Amino acid sequence: MAEKYLFVDKDFMNNPLAQADWSAKKLVWVPSERHGFEAASLKEEAGEDALVELAENGKKVRVSKDDIQKMNPPKFSKVEDMAELTCLNEASVLHNLKERYYSGLIYVSRERGCT
Repeated sequence: MAEKYLFVDKDFMNNPLAQADWSAKKLVWVPSERHGFEAASLKEEAGEDALVELAENGKKVRVSKDDIQKMNPPKFSKVEDMAELTCLNEASVLHNLKERYYSGLIYVSRERGCT
């Protein structure tokens, strides 16, 4: 069945617990030399800077507010059409492509006109 390479389980995407956790942590993307972008939770904002806690190691770092990119809610994880993302930014697009790739999902189907 080719569908398993195209679509994500909707039950996973609409999990209310994941949505609540995302809202409570105020998750964002911040630049990372190692990963390109890294998930972090916004702790405080002061002037032009913001204090974030990196999700990977819990380290707190100060970054420019201009460098922060909003993270999409979990219901948009591995979405097939990038235009559906509520926060259409570089970090979110790269993350979505990475998640789809590691899950074995191809990016488009032939029914949409790609050959």
